[in-house]
Amino acid sequence: MTDADVTEPAFQRSGAVTPVPYRSGFVAVVGRPNVGKSTLINALIGTQIAIASSRPETTRKAIRGILTTDNAQIVLVDTPGIHRPRTLLGQRLNDVVEESLSDVDAVAFLLPADQEIGPGDKRILSRLRSDFVVKRDDGTFKWKVPLIAIVTKIDELDRGALINKLIEINEFADFTDIVPVSALEHDNLNEVRNVLVENMPEGPQMYPSEQITEERPEDTIAELIRGAFLEELDDELPHSLAVVVDSIEYPEDNDSGESYSGKAQVIVSIYVERDSQKPIIIGHNAEHLVRVKKKLRTAVNRIVGQKAKLDLHVKVAKGWQSDPKQLEKLGF
Repeated sequence: MTDADVTEPAFQRSGAVTPVPYRSGFVAVVGRPNVGKSTLINALIGTQIAIASSRPETTRKAIRGILTTDNAQIVLVDTPGIHRPRTLLGQRLNDVVEESLSDVDAVAFLLPADQEIGPGDKRILSRLRSDFVVKRDDGTFKWKVPLIAIVTKIDELDRGALINKLIEINEFADFTDIVPVSALEHDNLNEVRNVLVENMPEGPQMYPSEQITEERPEDTIAELIRGAFLEELDDELPHSLAVVVDSIEYPEDNDSGESYSGKAQVIVSIYVERDSQKPIIIGHNAEHLVRVKKKLRTAVNRIVGQKAKLDLHVKVAKGWQSDPKQLEKLGF
């Protein structure tokens, strides 16, 4: 299957060419923490806009990725994993999910092929039913929007085990479609695109074709930095890490205001909850800061539109995950 299968502009019927209607809409991508939501969105868009980490509960915002083809535009809303909140931050993340689900045209429910359907999946399904199920006149129930099961990480199973998993998922809920995919291996991505497009209502293009996210450059850079630290430090790093891009300063003449060649300065504050966590972030001889800067150099240059220098400052915001004022300051 090729991308041409997704973007064919017209089809032949009785000798006449009938245009394919343009479709557009919003898809909420839901699932337990660490089922591959961000990885799938990044793969569909074709570049990294959401943190894809092996650590659960990585996503903290409803990042919107914009997928545009010749005959459709889909806005993918990457929701934080629905979970039982332990802090005010956790409750705020669940509120983000609530807002993300409030006005979507379809729901993509991600279920990993290599894991059992568990209590977390059942809790999400129950939540979706409360939001999106209506009762028919005959007493039966139907979904208000298409519910699409996307079975992730299929590269982890052989064919026989995958067939059994698909049967199990089919019995789990009344899904509109079930699509197996390996976003990491880019296996069956076009089929995911096709199914999402087919389930969108007819509608106009909402964003310019070249736009791939609703996020501001500052927010995208902040998320990339946080993701880089998650990967760099792995289990050493507590979840109490927040990143804020304070400013992006482009080189310009102080008198005329005209820009000139040179590096843009991206001023970044990295917050932890305790003084003892600062050395973990900085590393011996600032090695962690250096490695993160090097890893993100190309991505940040692309976002800023020119060569840029990351200026990282590690700060302490005591107990910020449960402090309303601190949460507001940090953008939650």
